[in-house]
Amino acid sequence: LAPIRAEGVVKQDTGYMSGITSSATRTDSDLIDVPQAISVVTRDLMDSQQNRTVADAVRNVAGVQYIDSADSLPSFQIRGFNPGNGMTDGMPNSIAALGDFPPLIGVARVEVLKGPEAILGDSIGNADFGGLINVVMKKPQSRPVHELSYSVGEYGDTQAGLDLAGPLGNSKELTYRLVLSGEYANRTAQGYRGQRSSYLAPSIGWQNATTKLIVGVERILNRLPIPDHTILLNGSLSSASPPGILVGNPSDHSTYQTSRFYYLLEHQLGDVWTFRSRGQYVRQSTNQQQWILSNPTPAGDVNATADVYRYTDAYYTLQNDITATFGHGLLTHTIVVGFDYSRSLIGSSDDVFSDFGGVPYNIFAGAPLPPARSVVQPANDDHVPGNPWSANSGLFLQDQIAVGEYGDVLLAWRRSAYELSTYDVDGNPWNLHKTQWVPSIGLVYKVTPDMALYGSTAKGFQPDTLLGKNGRPLAPALSRQIEAGTKFDLFQDHALLTVSWYRILVDRSYDLSSVQPPYFFIPGPGQTNKGIEVEFAGRIAPGLDITTSYTHARISNHDGTQPTGAPRQHFNLWASYGFQSAALRGWGVAGGVHARSRSLGQTTDDTYFDIPGQASVDANVSYRAKNWGAALGVKNLFGRNLLSDNFDETFVPLHNRRTFLLTGTYDF
Repeated sequence: LAPIRAEGVVKQDTGYMSGITSSATRTDSDLIDVPQAISVVTRDLMDSQQNRTVADAVRNVAGVQYIDSADSLPSFQIRGFNPGNGMTDGMPNSIAALGDFPPLIGVARVEVLKGPEAILGDSIGNADFGGLINVVMKKPQSRPVHELSYSVGEYGDTQAGLDLAGPLGNSKELTYRLVLSGEYANRTAQGYRGQRSSYLAPSIGWQNATTKLIVGVERILNRLPIPDHTILLNGSLSSASPPGILVGNPSDHSTYQTSRFYYLLEHQLGDVWTFRSRGQYVRQSTNQQQWILSNPTPAGDVNATADVYRYTDAYYTLQNDITATFGHGLLTHTIVVGFDYSRSLIGSSDDVFSDFGGVPYNIFAGAPLPPARSVVQPANDDHVPGNPWSANSGLFLQDQIAVGEYGDVLLAWRRSAYELSTYDVDGNPWNLHKTQWVPSIGLVYKVTPDMALYGSTAKGFQPDTLLGKNGRPLAPALSRQIEAGTKFDLFQDHALLTVSWYRILVDRSYDLSSVQPPYFFIPGPGQTNKGIEVEFAGRIAPGLDITTSYTHARISNHDGTQPTGAPRQHFNLWASYGFQSAALRGWGVAGGVHARSRSLGQTTDDTYFDIPGQASVDANVSYRAKNWGAALGVKNLFGRNLLSDNFDETFVPLHNRRTFLLTGTYDF
């Protein structure tokens, strides 16, 4: 018979279900073929929930927590570990974990990759023991898009955005994308001056039969008020200060600026080989001013410290790889060989205080606190000089082996070379070059084409710049994850169910200072995290989409201490229904619940306190016509007093109100 050429069609996100990932293996892979738990938050799900930030989106994912922090940005955890800087289109989003994710108007999907990422790596050297958050941005396309979006909330909160895409002129090869948005809010519910945000992201694409190139710019400017919060006056939730008292000054806020220049290149080298390259140059700055209230007493007495913090950095990243696919009988190999390189420049930082230790103040009787910037003392500047440019690089090799229709084998190996910029015992700058080997292996066995069993093991590491007793940097922290599970394609490939079990062992978790001079550092205790995660996403009937997740996790500190901010159970459910009858066509309803069990908080003097379990209900009603759509939603429907998973007595985020949000789009 004459040979027949078969070309695969890349699956698209459908409703809440996605069948592919391009992040976990650096190739377009079916989720059911990857021996790893991977969660995808699709554009349809983000729109249905009226999500506005990446933190809102990842609430749907099993094993993921986000915690409000005093610097206005959420702090994420995946399987009990901080996920480092996160990724934007597979490249580092930040080098100091202070980077701001882009607004969701510019985001096509959000992927959460569970476990150490041997192939992706984190070129800046963060651990990623539990996983990574990767934000996939909208790209230039030939299909025209002309969409105006808006949202209106309380206290003057207004957001408007524009998303434009299509061919440039009459060219079939040149395309573009322009996404821009702005947000303004008068104030927060507690009285802090509101948000001022802007986003601009133009990009141009060029594509022919063998080559695809995208070049773009991204500019993010966020002025975020300090989150509404109270303080614990007696170390327990019952002693929280009244929510009507503004804890600080109305001008307390953080400002984040990010400028990103990037390119994405893909070139076909014949029928077998493909060359991919991507790179970026990023500049980021942070500017914060706020009042810190410490050592609270039942009478409302505190130590008040004005704090102004400034920080800048810059870095660039280059990622290059070659992919080849070829077969030998039952075996089909997809080989990826690549090299990553990055350089980072950490600028100087200034942390200026009004008084070290604070001044006496009473939150009930004291006069309103002035703006923090007006009372800081230049003599109290904790100045840290910037470091010279430092380099990190990595070589990696991956082989995805398809064994007929029965299963897959994933072999990955990475050699990471990194530079430690530290100081010797005399305070002189000291740069050291180190290497670390990071392997992983995974197996997939397909019981049927729609049911797969998988198992994998992977290693992770995190460099340490602190000096030990011998005056040299401590060895890196090392981890190993074992994961096993099963995946099901259901409802004729319209839904995906994933059940996974994992165990992560880290040899040490943090560093401890010796109690005697010269105050060197010693490795702290390690920890073991294990749990079960269940996720389901997809369409189970015409018009009915559901996503749900359940997590049962346990953290054990090797020194016997109790883990903080670690609820045993998390549960999320969201369902939407678009009416199918002619009379109600276009109308839809949606709703869901986010719930967790109790956790432990810890005060600054190491006293534990109980954080009770909770549940929050959200709902909305929507209408979609040919060229426009709108949704009216309510968050925290029952007005519960919602708490973060973890906090101390100086910062207790406030979420005790029912809020309303109107969102909509207009296609022109």
